Amino acid sequence: MSITEFAAAQWTRATGAGVDPHEYRRVADGLGSVGDWGPSLRRTGREYLERAERAGSAVSAGEHLLMAARWFHLSTLAPDAETPQGAAEADRALGRALDVLEPGARRVSGDGFTGWLRGPADAPGTVIIVPGLDSAKEEFLDLASALLSRGLAVFAMDGPGQGSLAAATALTPEYERVVGRVIDALGGERTGRLGLVGLSLGGYFAARAAALEPRVDVAAVVSGLFRVDWEQLPPPVRELMARRAKGADAARAFAREVDLSALAPRIAAPLLVVDGGADVIPGVTNGEPLARLAPHGSFLSVPHGDHLLGNARADWLPVVADHFARHLKTHRQRGVPA
Repeated sequence: MSITEFAAAQWTRATGAGVDPHEYRRVADGLGSVGDWGPSLRRTGREYLERAERAGSAVSAGEHLLMAARWFHLSTLAPDAETPQGAAEADRALGRALDVLEPGARRVSGDGFTGWLRGPADAPGTVIIVPGLDSAKEEFLDLASALLSRGLAVFAMDGPGQGSLAAATALTPEYERVVGRVIDALGGERTGRLGLVGLSLGGYFAARAAALEPRVDVAAVVSGLFRVDWEQLPPPVRELMARRAKGADAARAFAREVDLSALAPRIAAPLLVVDGGADVIPGVTNGEPLARLAPHGSFLSVPHGDHLLGNARADWLPVVADHFARHLKTHRQRGVPA
C-alpha cells in the first residue's frame, strides 16, 4: 500500500480521534512512504509537548498535551521499531494532561489493564471504555468527554495487547475476566451502576463481558465484531492480529473465539449496537445479529458510516452517550431497574 492510500485510509479515524483535519493533511502530505508514518507523527506529538511547555496557561498546556497523546497514539497505526515508544508517550502525555486539567482523575492499574478514572465522585454510574485491536484509550477522548458532560464517571482503559500494554502483553478472548478485575479494582472509587462500551474488536470484548459479567448494567457496541473468519480476513488484519496476539497460531486461535452467537442471548443488560453501512471488512460479521439476538438489544445503522464512524460522529456519539445517561441515571432517580 502506498503512503497516499494508507493516509487516506486513516483519514476519518484520525479526525474522528480529534486531530485537526488541516494539520493531518499537512503531516500526511509530507510523507514519502508508510515507513515515514511513525517517525513523523511522533515528531508532531513532540511538537505539542513543546507547545505545552511554552503555554501561557495550565488549560492551554493541558489541551496541547491531550493533542500530543492523540498524535502519539496514531503513530502506532503503522508499526515500526519505535511503536512501543509511541504508545508509551501517548500514555504519558494523557497522564500529564489529566494531572493539569482534572486533578481528581486517578490512574487505576491491575493485572492486564491500566487506565484513568475520571468524573464526579458521586456520579450515578461509571462507563468503562474498551478499545479494539490497534486502538487505545487515547483514541476515544471525545467519547469520554461526551459521557463526562452528562454527569457520568468514565474509566478509559488499555487491556491485554492494547495501547500502552501492547508490547508486554497479548490479546486474550476472555476479556470478561479483565473487566471483572477492573470492576474489583475500581471498588470504592466508583459510585452507582456500571456501563461498558467497546469499539471495533472492543465491541466483541464488551459484548462478551456483558454476557458473562453480571455486574454490567448497560452496554454499547460501536463498529463491533460479531464473528470473525480468519481465512477471509485481509492479510494486513491477520498480520496485525498476529502482532497483538504474539504469533500467527495464537492469532488464529484467538479469531476462532470471536463468535457471539451463543453469548448474545445471555446479555441481560440494555444493549445498543451501532454499525456503519460503509464498514465492510472481509471475514468480519458486524453487529446487527448481536442486536437481534440480545434480549434487550437495539440497533442503530448509519448508512454512510465507516469503521469506527469517524466520518459520522454527529449521528452516533450523542446517541451512545444518551443511552448510558438514560439507563445509568434512571435507576438512581426512580429507584427501579432501567
